[in-house]
Amino acid sequence: MRILMLGWEFPPHISGGLGTACQGLVRALGRLQVETTFVLPDATGSLAAAAPAPATVARSPVGAAVRLVAAGAPLPSPYPGWSPSPPNLRSPAPGRGRRPRHTSALLESGRRLRVMSAGVAGGYGGDLPARIDRYAERCVELADELAFDSVHAHDWMTFPAGVAIARASGRPLVVHVHATEFDRSGPFQNEVAARIEREGITAAAQVIAVSAYTRNVIVRQHGVPADRITVVHNGIETRTTTASRPIRRRPRTVLFLGRITRQKGPFGFVEAIAMLVRRLPEVRCLVAGWGDLGPAMVEAAASADLGSRMRFTGFLHGVEVDRAYRRADVYAMPSLSEPFGLTALEAAVHDVPVVVSRRSGVAEVLREGSLMVDPDDPEALADRLAAVLRRRPLARHLRERAADEVRSASWDRAAAACVAVHRDLE
Repeated sequence: MRILMLGWEFPPHISGGLGTACQGLVRALGRLQVETTFVLPDATGSLAAAAPAPATVARSPVGAAVRLVAAGAPLPSPYPGWSPSPPNLRSPAPGRGRRPRHTSALLESGRRLRVMSAGVAGGYGGDLPARIDRYAERCVELADELAFDSVHAHDWMTFPAGVAIARASGRPLVVHVHATEFDRSGPFQNEVAARIEREGITAAAQVIAVSAYTRNVIVRQHGVPADRITVVHNGIETRTTTASRPIRRRPRTVLFLGRITRQKGPFGFVEAIAMLVRRLPEVRCLVAGWGDLGPAMVEAAASADLGSRMRFTGFLHGVEVDRAYRRADVYAMPSLSEPFGLTALEAAVHDVPVVVSRRSGVAEVLREGSLMVDPDDPEALADRLAAVLRRRPLARHLRERAADEVRSASWDRAAAACVAVHRDLE
């Protein structure tokens, strides 16, 4: 099976969980002998400076060789330790722009992966609709030179490209919904984003949702029949973090890790921490991440007299994220609407008990390995955080149950479910 996959993020260019999920999925697809071509909009972005310089093909820690090609700019390696090759461009065809030569990433087991750039400036700011249109145009051009059986588009930014390729090629389109505009904006939805999302979901042969929670939002917001939507929970790579050595936990620490946006419930979280420290004055809070509401969250924390108790780190990467989890005594995810919530699984892998929003997809996975809370109730969140910090048997029970549940949340299982969706369309 050959899948043409479209995504707006891929490590190291990530702003949230989308790129991490795409990486986990394509790695698992490779283990299932699926040939995947992954097309990004651009090889540059906010993390470009952290990417390795162009070099010859290198061996990764898992023994794989990869060659990455970008249109107009070197494409940074998607995995730590891998180095990209320099651009290798064909001469322009008459009347058309220059296009990249498509080279394969051949893994030792015979699995194939290609990660490519469409040569369109990426990111989420500025004139995003114009970049989405240009990305769609470039993807249609690139698809002319590729062999694939079906198209798989991740989230609304890539839906126009997926629809255009499906119409031009006659191949079926699967759209993978990681978050909806309702999740991001609630009643204040961006009309352009909502329209593009609706058009893509309506045009797709099949829809994949990352949770039953997300499926229900799609049905309610877009009127799509539930039988056209397959729920495929995200997975987690457990082997890379379970052996981490714990960091000495003094004082006891609550961790909030993620983008600081309306969706993540930052202000209710600040209220809950203010209540918590009145009961447990020694508690501290680590806020890892940033976003459009970051400055307002800092101000809210200062107004609640939490300046000495709440530390803001900004975005963390790599080993810094690992260290944040290892410093935590409890992880809080108080999202107002969370389609999945990969960070809760990551916390569980790090043996950190979690408190999650009832309005989340990860609550469907960590059914017994988490405490759940209504995100509109800061007092309830404070109660549950206090219970975990005060009651060691409860914390131990949550860690043990989560460890059992995480074992079934593999990317291999998610990839197999996605393959089944594509095969049903053959």
